[in-house]
Amino acid sequence: MLKQTFLLSALLFGLTACQSTDVTNQDTVPLQGSWHIEVVQGQPTIDYSPAQITFDAEGKLHGNNSCNNFFGQYTQQGQELKLMPAGSTMKACVDALMQQEHKVMQAMPLVAKAKLQQGRLTLLSSDDKPVLVLSQVK
Repeated sequence: MLKQTFLLSALLFGLTACQSTDVTNQDTVPLQGSWHIEVVQGQPTIDYSPAQITFDAEGKLHGNNSCNNFFGQYTQQGQELKLMPAGSTMKACVDALMQQEHKVMQAMPLVAKAKLQQGRLTLLSSDDKPVLVLSQVK
């Protein structure tokens, strides 16, 4: 009887150890690295767009907003996230990329939370609406 109880306990422990946990249930969403911007305020990005955001370990961010490079800072506490773009280059591009760039720069200050699910990083507004959807650059 003791042997059966031990085997059953070992089996249950082994099964629970194999379960995957969803990152959204953890306190801090891992941001570091480069992320391709796939969706901006509900609109998919243009296929050939170089739009991406890189989060550095020191709370700095930089990237491409579709046409120009930008830089700034971010703060993160648990799932709460605040993006603070500070500046960008000022070159001209085709109209479609310029419009998308404008949306990206408008979207960043709206970010209040981060959620990571199935390899996609969704940055949400304070009312839980998706602002940016990102996929990690490999």
